[in-house]
Amino acid sequence: MIESENLRDVALAALDQIKGIDVRVLDVRALTDITDFMIIASGRSNRQVRALADEVVAEATRSGVRPLGVEGHEQGEWVLVDLGDVVVHVMQPATRDFYQLERLWDDTAVGSERVRDPVGAARGDRAALAAPPGPRG
Repeated sequence: MIESENLRDVALAALDQIKGIDVRVLDVRALTDITDFMIIASGRSNRQVRALADEVVAEATRSGVRPLGVEGHEQGEWVLVDLGDVVVHVMQPATRDFYQLERLWDDTAVGSERVRDPVGAARGDRAALAAPPGPRG
């Protein structure tokens, strides 16, 4: 079985191969038991969003991991690839800006010592988040 960090790296390499935009990794192990990492990336068009998701699926499969599910592929606005320990969200920029997943999962603890998951259960502390938010412009 592939370790979650290795699976994360496989997904990141796939996104890089198809030129994913503004790729962000969130270590959510302290926030939820559902997955270890969420990767959020953008594509410039429906076609690129689908191609990015397809490449993630192909690379994961080559690494011995079958996706648990792929949602939103037909529309190509937001494709979710569930690899178990890693969940990849590929979105068009407008969709990503509207839903702001980074804020939901990464900024929920601003001003608090305890982090709350989206349904309100306290989990871990703020220091457990691996990557600080990048520059916002």
